[in-house]
Amino acid sequence: MTTYAHDSGAFATRSRRIPNLAAHIGGAALLFVAAGILLSAVVEAGAGGDETLSLLLAAGIVAAVGALLWRTTTLPDKTSAGGTFIAVGATWIVAAIGGAVPFVLAGSFETIDGALFESVSGFTGTGSTVLDPIEDAPRGVLFWRSMTQWYGGTGMVVLAVAILPFLGIGGMDLLRAEAPGPSADRLAPRVSETAKRLWFVYGAFTIISMAILFAVGMSPFDAVTHAFTVVSTGGLSPYNNSVAAFDSVLIEVVLIVLMLYGATNFTLHYRFLTGDRGAYRHSTMFRYYLQVFVAFTIMITVLHWLQEEVPFATALRDGAFNVATLITSTGFGTVDYVQWGAASQLLLLALMISGGMAGSTAGGLKLIRVRVLFRFARREITRVRHPRGALPLRLGGDVIPERTVDRVVGYALLYIFIILVGTVALAAMGSGLPESVGGAASVMGNMGPGLGDAGPASNFLVFSRPARALLMVMMLAGRLEIFPILVIFSRLSGRSRRVRSQARTVARHQSDSWRTRLRRTG
Repeated sequence: MTTYAHDSGAFATRSRRIPNLAAHIGGAALLFVAAGILLSAVVEAGAGGDETLSLLLAAGIVAAVGALLWRTTTLPDKTSAGGTFIAVGATWIVAAIGGAVPFVLAGSFETIDGALFESVSGFTGTGSTVLDPIEDAPRGVLFWRSMTQWYGGTGMVVLAVAILPFLGIGGMDLLRAEAPGPSADRLAPRVSETAKRLWFVYGAFTIISMAILFAVGMSPFDAVTHAFTVVSTGGLSPYNNSVAAFDSVLIEVVLIVLMLYGATNFTLHYRFLTGDRGAYRHSTMFRYYLQVFVAFTIMITVLHWLQEEVPFATALRDGAFNVATLITSTGFGTVDYVQWGAASQLLLLALMISGGMAGSTAGGLKLIRVRVLFRFARREITRVRHPRGALPLRLGGDVIPERTVDRVVGYALLYIFIILVGTVALAAMGSGLPESVGGAASVMGNMGPGLGDAGPASNFLVFSRPARALLMVMMLAGRLEIFPILVIFSRLSGRSRRVRSQARTVARHQSDSWRTRLRRTG
């Protein structure tokens, strides 16, 4: 059980509020969402658009619901691990619903589920889109679309923990449940201070990215929207052609660096900024991350050069950018890689599954898990020759606890299993095999573009509406490391079973009652 601390002022009014962790954190998240929508309305007004009132109304609705949840609930004295997972999952779902309101009121989508898909894709950092054509959308809507990814980058829960001062004791459970990786690092004794430091690094990175992108030729609007989506490794762009719309080698090189930085463990960034100049150099996983990027860039470049017969400089440019955009799960596009050879596409699919470093904004299985899996496989091969040998797994000179190895292997199997089930389900709903495989792997890894007709030159409108509903669930599962979503479904199915059992009991009692009456009247 987890205990939450309260200050004396909050305790005085606590008796008039309902203890509910999910509703309380969800209300705080909606207030943050409303603030972002309000800023988007200001951008729309500055651009002279027609949807300023729609965005203001959306901000008001979301703020009202958020304030209602916030003011009528309080933090419970105790909560279980399952309750923590539910709170995290519910917060993301509530934020995504609130984020869809501007899209609905602005009329950007023909259906509500289309608006919800765009919002879920944004908050989870996936970057898959059903907005077409993108350039015709109002500036304020495009700004909000990019901002959903910025909010989702380090997580709405992390933001809530940073702001709520009384989530001290036990708040680390929320960070662990939300953190995109095997573990969450504590940067300070107090959990709220840890969250604040993460957001400080994230915010500073955002401002620096805006300045750099403006300096290399982007307009202020483009610099801000692309900074939002590159630091969050989300990849949504206000252009149909994504980064290809700029046709600039300099912009692409800058974005490669920013994407790689965003997919690096934020603990390393913080340690470097606070004086540890060897933080990156001494990190085994950071070196491994760069080695994977270089190795895949070389392979993709050579294959693209030989098979597509393009100039080597073009092959290097396309190879480096697309390896960076997929290993970081950003999903920006410069070329349609589905036109490349099968070998290149399989290598890119492997990057979709692996993702970047743990503790970053990147999606995917995470490179640390991939490395542990390779070490585990090598150990099992060695165990065949030395069945009685002591063969601990090591990473960077440290022994990995067997419990951690078991968790990594179990999570990886579950991750791949969900992709396989998702692929079969999408195919059963009428999608082609390349689209089904690429779509399932892409949304689970929060990548953005898929394969086939759902590649970087297209969008996810190629999937049916039921298929897109499944893809939304998989986006949330991938972003939240599966378990919060599984716990929610488990609780829902458990309640459903209880309701069905109660209904059957009532039906039996009613049936017995009618039989008794019939016998008496017979």
